[in-house]
Amino acid sequence: MSSILTTILITIMLIFIIRIYNKLVALKNQVDAAWSDISVQLKRRHDLIPKLVDVVQQYAQYEQAVLTRVTTLRSESKKLEKINEDDLKQTGLIEQQLEQQIKQLVILAEDYPDLKASEHFIELQKELSIVEDTLQYARRFYNGAVRLLNTQIDSFPDLIMAKLFNYQYRQYFQMERDL
Repeated sequence: MSSILTTILITIMLIFIIRIYNKLVALKNQVDAAWSDISVQLKRRHDLIPKLVDVVQQYAQYEQAVLTRVTTLRSESKKLEKINEDDLKQTGLIEQQLEQQIKQLVILAEDYPDLKASEHFIELQKELSIVEDTLQYARRFYNGAVRLLNTQIDSFPDLIMAKLFNYQYRQYFQMERDL
């Protein structure tokens, strides 16, 4: 009788441990997938920037400082494509600056009626707007996934399994305005 009870208790504990481990794995994978979505949108944004700069440059030759800043920020951001704690903060800051410079670039179009009326510029503006909206959604989803993972890592008894399998807290992807 005692061995049956022991076997039942060990089985229950194993099932419990497996459930916790699988939950941690699922949350980690969700965070990784969410970051992948952000990376795709950042790449789409980075691919649109040279096209936007070229179109604006054709009309606004005197706005070289803004064009140069946008190009420089794009290059800096592309260097930080791998996710880790330090780069995530840096990427957030650079992407915030890049977003501000892109807005400045679009505002410049107001001073150039021919540019503002250009079909190519209008199409790029629409594409950029879609990318920005999708990026905002992907960032919120990623941060929600990070919140769930970090909460799971903090929760008892899950924190025992998290420490045992070396699960680490993930950092939120925040833009400067979120802080």
